[in-house]
Amino acid sequence: VKEVANLSLVSSACDVVSAAYASTKESHPYLRSVCDAAEKGVQSVTEATASCVQPVLATLEPHVAAASEYASKGLEKLGEKLPLLQKPVEQVLSDTKELMSPRVADVKDAVSS
Repeated sequence: VKEVANLSLVSSACDVVSAAYASTKESHPYLRSVCDAAEKGVQSVTEATASCVQPVLATLEPHVAAASEYASKGLEKLGEKLPLLQKPVEQVLSDTKELMSPRVADVKDAVSS
């Protein structure tokens, strides 16, 4: 999970969503109170679950470590095949717009003809 979160595309997308969430909370007081209540509820559930799940996780730790290593290798291969994952979301959007702009212009020309 940490490796996926550290990918530029994922990390920058999370930053964009986080900024939008914070901005929405600031701009809309009613939503802020709902979001604050939801955050407190999630935090309480997380804390309660963590204490119950800890013994199970300790038992499964060797299996989780093996799965993590396997997932890491798969993620590495995926990163080699999809260099897009190493770019921030802003660059991906910019590259996509740049790639699509001539094609959209061609379609507009064809439709207007």
